Amino acid sequence: MTTQMNEAQARALLDWYKASGIDTAEASTPTDFTEWPKTPFRLDRPKAAAPARPIPEKEAPKPVPIADTPSTDEAVGLAQEAADGANSIEGLAAAIAAFEGCPLKAGARNTVVYDGIIKAPLLIIGEAPGREEDRIGKPFVGRAGQLLDRMLASIGHSRSSGDELGDTCITNSVYWRPPGNRAPTEAEKATCLPFLRKFIELSAPKVIVLTGNVSTQSLFPGAPGITRSRGTWREWPLAQGGTVPVMPIFHPAYLLRSPAQKRLAWADLLQIRDRLCAT
Repeated sequence: MTTQMNEAQARALLDWYKASGIDTAEASTPTDFTEWPKTPFRLDRPKAAAPARPIPEKEAPKPVPIADTPSTDEAVGLAQEAADGANSIEGLAAAIAAFEGCPLKAGARNTVVYDGIIKAPLLIIGEAPGREEDRIGKPFVGRAGQLLDRMLASIGHSRSSGDELGDTCITNSVYWRPPGNRAPTEAEKATCLPFLRKFIELSAPKVIVLTGNVSTQSLFPGAPGITRSRGTWREWPLAQGGTVPVMPIFHPAYLLRSPAQKRLAWADLLQIRDRLCAT
């Protein structure tokens, strides 16, 4: 039988519960606690998080072995060995292209060795490839190259065949473009020098023209700057005996920046023409 309580009775019952320490309702209907399970009440507590497993330390990366970079002396020795093994200009160009001793090669697109007619009587030696030369793979192909072609034509020479002009071959002192078109270092010039010497030996030219400081001081270390070196003949000893006359001149790129110096360049070209005609 259900006993109905009025409000006053209900409040009194709640007050009694409160006084007894009961302040929450566990269910919406009464329950006989004597029928509760005998197993001890267990509060569902959140499971403690499993102890974190130690994360094995990541193995430190092993240092990547740096490719053995030869010293300058070692690089010069390797270049000399490679140059000595070449018996032709084509073979020498292949040896230079395969050479790994010059750090400049890593940043260059192409190995720029020569252009023109092999064994021509006139050999032009430039400095190092610029941006256009590095892109195309030939020396003197930019604006400076176009000016050089006009300078050569003015004394009856050309690097092209079949144009009824005297033959010319063009090579470099350094075969890979330095970053930012900077001047080659002494070490870079020294590394490439055995190849340049061999190129001269295999070409056996009648006249050598050096354009600018780098090529002049590659063959003649300690030579004064090009302003003082130009216009004066020097002699380069050949391995097979004898010497070949050498004329330093202003670099065509400098003449583009300083057109007033073309007058001196023209005087040098006339000397070169006369020497070629005399040989």
